[in-house]
Amino acid sequence: MLGELGFSYIGLCYMLMLIVPNTLWAYRKPEGYDSSIENKAFLLIERVGQVLCTVTVLFFSDYNPHAMEWWITWLLVSVSLMVIYEFYWLRYFRSKKTVNDFYRSYCGFPVPGALLPVLAFLFLGIYGKVIWLILASIILGVGHIGIHMQHIKNLKRRGLA
Repeated sequence: MLGELGFSYIGLCYMLMLIVPNTLWAYRKPEGYDSSIENKAFLLIERVGQVLCTVTVLFFSDYNPHAMEWWITWLLVSVSLMVIYEFYWLRYFRSKKTVNDFYRSYCGFPVPGALLPVLAFLFLGIYGKVIWLILASIILGVGHIGIHMQHIKNLKRRGLA
């Protein structure tokens, strides 16, 4: 449950699947996006979760596929969530790039930009049986999903959602 130190190529793939669209997003932020409303506590929790997830997903080899057994279902669910996350980004980049485009549900997932990667990391932690990634995912989820929910609440208050 503590994990075996070593490099995870699955973790590297996940990090690339996060970094590439988020870097593109930094140059194509949605019209009307306002980061000044973000709760500082959520922001700190999110940053801690990001660092912990990055370290634990890259430096524990437990996420690399083992034998083909029923437990690999957790990995397949996790990978599926990351693929859905990539399609969410494709939808956003092909849209008019408004805050509504960014925050609207996708494939039945509310706040997909926050929820999908958090769930993917959580299920990857379960697959690898690494408690550190499970805890890091929960920490990330509190901050990341909290910030996204705060943005949606602000949009509704302003009558934009």
